[in-house]
Amino acid sequence: MPKVLISDALSNLANKIFKDNNIEVDTIIDLKPSDLKKIIHKYDGLVVRSATKATDEIISTGNNLKIIGRAGAGVDNIDLVSAKKNNVIVMNTPGGNTNATAEHSLSLLMSLYRNIPEANKGTHKGLWEKKKFKGLELKGKKLGIIGFGNVGKRFAEIAIALGLNVSVYSESFSSCKDDYQSINDISLNDLITQSDIISFHCNPPKDGKPILSSNEFKSMKNSAVIINTARGSLINEKDLKEALETNVIKGAALDVFNEEPATDNILFGVKNLILTPHIAASTIEAQLIVAEQIAQQISDYFNNGKIVNSL
Repeated sequence: MPKVLISDALSNLANKIFKDNNIEVDTIIDLKPSDLKKIIHKYDGLVVRSATKATDEIISTGNNLKIIGRAGAGVDNIDLVSAKKNNVIVMNTPGGNTNATAEHSLSLLMSLYRNIPEANKGTHKGLWEKKKFKGLELKGKKLGIIGFGNVGKRFAEIAIALGLNVSVYSESFSSCKDDYQSINDISLNDLITQSDIISFHCNPPKDGKPILSSNEFKSMKNSAVIINTARGSLINEKDLKEALETNVIKGAALDVFNEEPATDNILFGVKNLILTPHIAASTIEAQLIVAEQIAQQISDYFNNGKIVNSL
């Protein structure tokens, strides 16, 4: 009987699906890397979200490991080179948390545009600062989306419904632009210089360099804001801090960071900046979907040899 370890918090639905498919399952979360290394050899499969780091050391130690399943889309926390070298299949669940992430992007944008965190804080103190918090409206603003995968597409749909003018920079957009005729296909430079709002929905560039650094911030509108629910490495955090503190741009809202968990970060306390702890995909609905998807995919592999959403 195959044996699977779930090492990050996941809906109990995954456990039920594994057991229904005659797969033994253990759930042990918050494992230190050294502890995971000690026990990984016992398992044929590993299920992770974003907390567990499936490094080369972990994968190489897993003598019986045949598959790693990511309950979500991003696989930055899995060493794909090591997995291939050790003949370990890596699967993810693209689309499972698409709507949740797109809605969180909108929530961050609305919170930033309407000063909601600061207004909430002041109102709890009885300050009633109506004149202090004059916000902005989304309708008619220019939204630049970087990346046009599942989340980028969903966020574009929401934005169009709200009356924003949407432009996209993505290598894949040309293959589907006939289906999105109201969206402009523009260069990265034009998107950076022309957008009122820039929202990231892409993977990091192959060279690992951030897309937005000091030069890009200086070429943006000083009224521009940035939303990032994709990858922390897309933005140079040091340069973002300087851009916000010197009013080069108006604001930013981030759900992802260069190093996570972000328990100590240079962006803490910076004005006009909203930070959330990588929770864009954390809805009850999304977590049920990805738990069901990854458990069923891994079960199908062990019971039928079926491989889907492999990387």
